[in-house]
Amino acid sequence: MAEELPLNLIAIDVGRYWNAVLIEPAGGKKQRFRMANSAADFERLLGFLQALRGNCRVALEPTGDYHRPLANRLLRAGHEVVSINSVAQARYREALFNSWDRNDPKDAQVILEMLRRGLYQRFVDPQLAGHHDLQELAKTYYQVSRARTKVQHSLINHCLPLYYPEMHRYWCTTRNEWFVRFMLEFPTPAHVRSLDREAFTTAAWDLVGRKVDKRAKLEEIWESAAHTAALPHAADSLAVETFRITLQRYQELNVLRAEVEARAELALRDNADFAYLKTLPGIGSVIAMTILAEAGDMRRFGHHRQFLKYCGFDLAKTQSGVQRGREQLSKRGNARLRLAFWLAGVAAVRMRENSFRSRYERYIRADPRNADLRRKALTAVAAKMARVAYSMIKRNQPYRQFFELGLPSGSIPLSAAVGAQTTP
Repeated sequence: MAEELPLNLIAIDVGRYWNAVLIEPAGGKKQRFRMANSAADFERLLGFLQALRGNCRVALEPTGDYHRPLANRLLRAGHEVVSINSVAQARYREALFNSWDRNDPKDAQVILEMLRRGLYQRFVDPQLAGHHDLQELAKTYYQVSRARTKVQHSLINHCLPLYYPEMHRYWCTTRNEWFVRFMLEFPTPAHVRSLDREAFTTAAWDLVGRKVDKRAKLEEIWESAAHTAALPHAADSLAVETFRITLQRYQELNVLRAEVEARAELALRDNADFAYLKTLPGIGSVIAMTILAEAGDMRRFGHHRQFLKYCGFDLAKTQSGVQRGREQLSKRGNARLRLAFWLAGVAAVRMRENSFRSRYERYIRADPRNADLRRKALTAVAAKMARVAYSMIKRNQPYRQFFELGLPSGSIPLSAAVGAQTTP
């Protein structure tokens, strides 16, 4: 029988520049030191751990992304790496020291104590797991979308009221590219009225794209420009020039977002899980990419409750003695993953017919106008969608619409009969 090797425990409190390290060798004396986030100190730590007899289990408290390079080095060297939940560590530290002050040596001691008691989670390195590129692509899309939304709010809330308030009625979607092209050419009513009706219609004809009655729309814009509430601006003023700069920035971000979306489609075109997720109502390419980037391989979760907890969809409540609070979402999981399923749920309940909309309507049937009830119903739909997504990936099969209604005890809407499973 092979001899079981001793286990060495290493606790590391991660910081931006310096890390507090506390090592408890098997049967030896604790050692404490500080190391920098540098390649030289990483190599010194790996050399020290290599000299220890037995296996090493290293616990890190994730801090931003500063822990990622060190964890990657440790995993590549063959050491076991686990993570400590920041909230749990803060609560444990307060109970242990009756203090909440920031002190790195104390934090390392708390991490070591939690490591001894098994209060940790297995750390999954995105690069070694194979979804680091996808994660960076999803984060880039998120940053581009945030920047674009900021410029969009500036256009709607600041620029249009000052330069051309009558055009706000034509802002009907965030993907109306014709609107930006038109405003770049005609940023104020003065630019519109500088041409007669026919000349304006000819100049703007190719800008507004395909419309049902393009001429009537352009003539309506020309007429509204005669009686405007906009501030009087000269056509060549500096203010109009800055307005065009904002419009150009918005147009550039639109193009960049489309490029990232196309890159995601190209990168995932042969991914079976990506194809499965897109069969879910409300999930398109971007949300499917975000789910795969943030969740990684869902098959590593042994049960759907583990995945729901990872998303933050698990229920939690506070209680003291006989006093018990209301159950609500813990929201201690992956926030971007939770947002992705929430957005997918919002889109699904707006579709014509699917099982998620049916669930939403059953939930709000008692009081459809109750905003709090609608919010709870959307939360239930988002959690249900996460559970269905996990089951699809786990079983390697696409979504089957109205599957639960296709059982002998249910009925299938006539309009959804094609997409439903055949009743035995």
